[in-house]
Amino acid sequence: MALFNDSISINSILGNGSSIKGNIQINGFARIDGDIDGNIYAQGNIIIGENARIRGNITAKSVTVIGGIVLGDIIAPEFVKLLSSCAVIGDIQTRKFQSDENTVLHGYCISLDEEAEYAAAVSKWENLKAISSMSIRI
Repeated sequence: MALFNDSISINSILGNGSSIKGNIQINGFARIDGDIDGNIYAQGNIIIGENARIRGNITAKSVTVIGGIVLGDIIAPEFVKLLSSCAVIGDIQTRKFQSDENTVLHGYCISLDEEAEYAAAVSKWENLKAISSMSIRI
């Protein structure tokens, strides 16, 4: 159990060439430069490095994708930043969104700062995802 949760200094690092298979939970701020095949749950901020490959959903306070690839949804109430040469194949749900040139985003993006509009959009998005996951594909 962590005694100190700092949102400025990096508490956890997954280095380049490292990999994790399975869901992980992070207390605080983390930088990921390796590969993760599973969902990421963080109480703080997440930085996805240039060589990172994530196959799973990311839920955190904020997410900055410097490079690398995310195959999954990103839910970050504070903000999401996509920097040059990254790719996100999935949906984004946030209050503030910023994207540089030369990024790839293939999915829906909800970015509303006003609380009521944000909550309504998130509810609609979750309903659509639930309905589409139950549809029969031929």
